[in-house]
Amino acid sequence: MFQACFVLVHGAFHGGWCWRSVANGLRRLGHEVYTPTQTGLGDRSHLMSAEITMDTFVRDIQLTIEMEELTEVILVGHSFGARSICGVSDIIPERIKHLVFIDGGLPFDGRSRLDAMTADDRAQRLARANANGGISVLPPDPSAFGVSDPGVAHWLKKHLTPQPFGVDTSALKLTNPIANGIPATYLRCTQPKFPGVEESAAFARKQQGWKYMEIEAPHNVIVTHPERTTEILDTSARKVCSNRKF
Repeated sequence: MFQACFVLVHGAFHGGWCWRSVANGLRRLGHEVYTPTQTGLGDRSHLMSAEITMDTFVRDIQLTIEMEELTEVILVGHSFGARSICGVSDIIPERIKHLVFIDGGLPFDGRSRLDAMTADDRAQRLARANANGGISVLPPDPSAFGVSDPGVAHWLKKHLTPQPFGVDTSALKLTNPIANGIPATYLRCTQPKFPGVEESAAFARKQQGWKYMEIEAPHNVIVTHPERTTEILDTSARKVCSNRKF
């Protein structure tokens, strides 16, 4: 029976919890799935600290892969999680089979997330961080992620937690090009389009060895359209992975 190994990495303000429906769907199809939460968020929000940086987030995912002794990993990053998986692929490429970026913002030119923002967005981010003591950024309303369904929005509001501000201000230092030569898929969400990833989507379109796809769904597609997300990930895995047995 075919079995791929997925490590699913969440975006800003989220945690491993946001992958629940997708992870369960992939497991029902026979896949091995890990959904680590990065430090300071979700079930690890009690670890919030001013010392958390992008290096912390990358280390979180790297250690999950190494401690679980995973190989041929399909490493998936949603939104801000794209930055984390770029960092991981930079340092342990031998363990990664394929990268999947879901409406993700890629790390360009050593810029921090804050540096990459427009002046208006940067000012808003700083204001939200200052309003929370400068250590973390309060989560936005779910509508910022394109979520319009009241039930989904209510569920998200219960789970979203502040984002460590240090991951916004610290640059991700890559020693290799983005993706480090690993084949990748970029999934762009188009209904509505999330403005923060336009540059990344344009970059992905031009990369040799990458597959660019679009889906008529909002930015938080993993929550609003879990069945379709599961289908896309399963199809990608079957195309790029060798058979793995239980």
